[in-house]
Amino acid sequence: MSKCSISSTEIYAVTKTLESEFLGMGAMVLRFEECIKKYLKTDMSVVCVNSGTSALQLALSSLNLKQGDEVIVPSLTYVATFQAISSMGAIPVACEVDPDTLFIDVEDAESKITSKTKVIMPVHYASSSKGMSDVYMLAEKYQLRVVEDAAQAFGCYRDKYKIGVLGDIVCFSFDGIKNITTGEGGAILTSDRQILDRIQDGRLLGVVKDTDRRARNERSWDFDVKYQGFRFHMSNINAAIGIEQLKRIGLFRKKRQLIAKRYVKRLSHVNEIAFLNLNYEQIIPHIFVIKVKKRDELRKNLLGLGVECGIHYKPNHLLQMYSNPNIKLPITESIYDEVISIPCHVDLSTLEQEYVIDKIIEFYGNL
Repeated sequence: MSKCSISSTEIYAVTKTLESEFLGMGAMVLRFEECIKKYLKTDMSVVCVNSGTSALQLALSSLNLKQGDEVIVPSLTYVATFQAISSMGAIPVACEVDPDTLFIDVEDAESKITSKTKVIMPVHYASSSKGMSDVYMLAEKYQLRVVEDAAQAFGCYRDKYKIGVLGDIVCFSFDGIKNITTGEGGAILTSDRQILDRIQDGRLLGVVKDTDRRARNERSWDFDVKYQGFRFHMSNINAAIGIEQLKRIGLFRKKRQLIAKRYVKRLSHVNEIAFLNLNYEQIIPHIFVIKVKKRDELRKNLLGLGVECGIHYKPNHLLQMYSNPNIKLPITESIYDEVISIPCHVDLSTLEQEYVIDKIIEFYGNL
């Protein structure tokens, strides 16, 4: 269903990094951060970390959330989003999504704002952030910080700007199946200098200005620590992969967009299938999600035919840790019974995709 695409250039880059014998966070990470900044053409600062979840956790940590503070977040997201919030002692407040885009429902989010609400965390579901301007207007109205869970949206556009050009705090993921990968990794972007200092120190156990020394392939021996930190820094090995992956993102964009457009064109006549209202000219689809009738039967059929497919995602308010009898999200729960993700990765051949399409058409034709 999803996979990375690794070429000989990434393998060579890792080999050279191993030969350098400076494997932790060093100058290579700084170089990758500069490459990201240049690619996005952004004035925001870039801080690379060891995962997208770490990025979210560090972003929240930098905001000085206290025990019991609330973060509004759509329930339809991977559990990592909720875990990042609860790890800070904050409370994730689950809200609905727009049924057409599966982006956060701003009206429902507003209804859940209380005096304890400090942050709103929209999730760029299926790589799209359609509706983000409404989120920022809501945040301004209630004086909330915005942490964008843009894990799936690196390289995507929002209107005429790439994600990461504008915003409060933006978090990306570079895990093995994202739009580019570093093996494991993530990044945080912000223009807030105070937040930036907290994040840079925080990824290195809170050691003040250790980032500056690491950029020179040095270590801090006489140092100070002001705040709680974490071992969340990116390694030179991961950064070396990311630098080479970034050179290939144009190819990745073209291939993923072609796959998405082919699905829409070939399956649009199937009455049992509904597509998300996304602009595939603007995004690099990390996953391709459709809403279907008889979802579980279709998935069982496809798996039996050797076609991997998944469900993105089980709503978090249905998980034991985050369940609350007072939370009712009928739209999200209904959508959860319909969504299915079908193969979408850059190594998917046209022949393989046509096989997937044919089997879906056959399934509904035989009902």
